[in-house]
Amino acid sequence: MARRSIEQEKNPRERVVQSSSSADGSEIMSDESSESIVERENTGSVGSIQDLRPLRFNDYVGQKAVVDSISIAVLAAKKRGDTLDHALFHGPPGLGKTTISHIIARELDSTLVHTSGPALERPADVVGLLSNLKTGDVLFIDEIHRLSHAVEEYLYSAMEDFRVDFMTGSGAFAKSINLPLEPFTLIGSTTRAGMLSAPLRERFGLAYHLDFYSTEELAQVISRSAAILEVEIDDNGALEIAKRSRGTPRISNRLLRRVRDFTQVRHTGVISKVVASDALEVEGVDALGLDRLDKLYLTTLSKNYEGGPAGIQALAATINEDQQTLEDVVEPFLLKIGFIVRTPQGRRTTTKGFLHIGLEPRLDQSSGQGTLL
Repeated sequence: MARRSIEQEKNPRERVVQSSSSADGSEIMSDESSESIVERENTGSVGSIQDLRPLRFNDYVGQKAVVDSISIAVLAAKKRGDTLDHALFHGPPGLGKTTISHIIARELDSTLVHTSGPALERPADVVGLLSNLKTGDVLFIDEIHRLSHAVEEYLYSAMEDFRVDFMTGSGAFAKSINLPLEPFTLIGSTTRAGMLSAPLRERFGLAYHLDFYSTEELAQVISRSAAILEVEIDDNGALEIAKRSRGTPRISNRLLRRVRDFTQVRHTGVISKVVASDALEVEGVDALGLDRLDKLYLTTLSKNYEGGPAGIQALAATINEDQQTLEDVVEPFLLKIGFIVRTPQGRRTTTKGFLHIGLEPRLDQSSGQGTLL
């Protein structure tokens, strides 16, 4: 099974490992996967997501407490000539978990091996992957909360003792094999830390929560990205985009590209506050950063369900949107800005939420605290 790979930016290297099935149906690591090591360099054009990502901790904007802590751990590991403790990064999508993982591998002068939880479907996948790691490699597992329990169990001994135990054969021919591994660092990334099992979570020596960015930090991100994209933007223009970016750098860079396109077609010169505002209005992004899906969610909860309480499954069915998308993408920001609250009975619209879409708040919502009915 081929694993998803990501092109590396100038450095570090990345290995791609594949598994295949033997004639009797058991999975083995193919000769091609174990011997063929693919080194990829960034070949993307200017403005690709790889180009916009910072390459070193010194270039990273925001998450100061996280960056300070992990950079100290990385430097200490390098001075000792030791592998970095396994690290877990969790938080809403788009805040830089993958970027920090790339930087860690680069700062360690290590090879980054990138995979994801859904890609590791069977124990043979993870055993083959682990057995191909070299000393000091960084294994990055995105969406680590989606690992199956059977696969996850193989990581326990690998993370603690750098070995895996597995069975070959069956019945009277069954045999236990202890496979030693080269010391490596596992970095896990998840938007749902609560879904990780306690045994897996406790094996991470470093654990960090990434929070939403401030408007000022996002303005710095936008100015840096604009320089890379060779786009002229003034401070007010960058600040206007930052205000509508929902505290998320990934959204900032996406909106910057859309404003760039708008400017090239309908305006000339520097991106100002007015130009940025006009462009984002065309994109359906309001002054607080709510897009069409956010407003549809808020309107549905406030009108169809009279402000709630309403269950997430009911909302997803009404909006015709995936439940996980609503939980991971839409709700975190609406909760952060106080437009909705979660109660034991379900989601409810607050006074601020009603007013934002031009509706009169319900009497039992006047406190904005989600008073239970």
